[in-house]
Amino acid sequence: MSAWIRRIDTMVPGFSFSQEEAMVKMQGWAKSERERRLVRAVYRNSGIDRRHSVVRDFDGEGEGAFFRRAPDGTLSPPGTAARNDIFAAESRAMSVSLARKVLRNCPGIDPAEVTHVVTVSCTGFYNPGPDYHIVRELGLSDATQRYHLGFMGCYAAFPALRMAAQFCEADPRAVVLVMCLELCSLHLQLTGSEDNLLANSLFSDGAAAAVVSSGESPPGNPAYRMEGFRSGLVPAGEQDMAWRVGDHGFDIALSSYVPRLIGANLQAMVVPSLAACGLSVRDIDTWAIHPGGKAILDQAQRGLGLAPEQVRASREVLRAYGNMSSVSILFVLEEILRSAAGTPGGRVCAVAFGPGLTVELAVLSPVPVAAGAMRPVAAVSPA
Repeated sequence: MSAWIRRIDTMVPGFSFSQEEAMVKMQGWAKSERERRLVRAVYRNSGIDRRHSVVRDFDGEGEGAFFRRAPDGTLSPPGTAARNDIFAAESRAMSVSLARKVLRNCPGIDPAEVTHVVTVSCTGFYNPGPDYHIVRELGLSDATQRYHLGFMGCYAAFPALRMAAQFCEADPRAVVLVMCLELCSLHLQLTGSEDNLLANSLFSDGAAAAVVSSGESPPGNPAYRMEGFRSGLVPAGEQDMAWRVGDHGFDIALSSYVPRLIGANLQAMVVPSLAACGLSVRDIDTWAIHPGGKAILDQAQRGLGLAPEQVRASREVLRAYGNMSSVSILFVLEEILRSAAGTPGGRVCAVAFGPGLTVELAVLSPVPVAAGAMRPVAAVSPA
């Protein structure tokens, strides 16, 4: 029996800033003219217009400032505990609000039917966590099974959806709520390294939720049938994308070589993965490529020989929101499902990348409503 993504809903914090504003701020923090030039080049070639964050005051002088400014003008970064405290407060509010929204909007599903909650994040930890608060505050059954996938990075929505599909295949009565929530801006670092400059220009905050079941969505409601998943590794990229806990937040290694690694290896991984599903690249109508950055999308499009329209949704999500780690691919899938690209009978191939270098792939069949523009993503004010 097939598993279906019955509904996807998304959410971002209420505070946002333009990429131009972020560039000016980062140039003001730069310690040399060379660093300022690098910031200008990276930000103006990012493909991003705007990003959202739970942090409203990055470098003020008040108690609420993220970076404290000393009398001599130097900035003091918050420690890991302080950053994680913000994550705990903000993620609880966002996850509960979004869970309530996606279940309210999912036709034919009552919250009392939810059997599993799977949460995903690599940007913070606390326990009891969002999974617990979703169950308690939405009045779900105390017997609801709860799972958390942590610290996997940008590809983590795929293991979560695969887990949900397996639950539904094992028990046709299962209804799984998948919640991806990432507050990447909490790990902003001012070391001046090229890895940090690149990461600071890309990452942002957001959340996305999906409801998965073995039953089809009622007619007229957009949905995806999940046809198959595949996993792969590019070991040559092990040192080029990594994520570790540091004394001042989480430290990321993000080499500018990553897009070239993806471009050089993607076709060799995608072609046999599709073949295992009885498909070829030509059989895929629309591609949901993780919007990890403009260079990644350029390399993926070139490496697979795709037309611009086939990756339009990924570029649009990158432009409007930046890179929200595991959340981003669900934003892309929502955009495809609610646009003319998700035509009946077509197929979508979703691909994401993460530490390792890990590559995850899913083949989906969309059953959309009439073509139309993407709904505005809900925004919430920080708690």
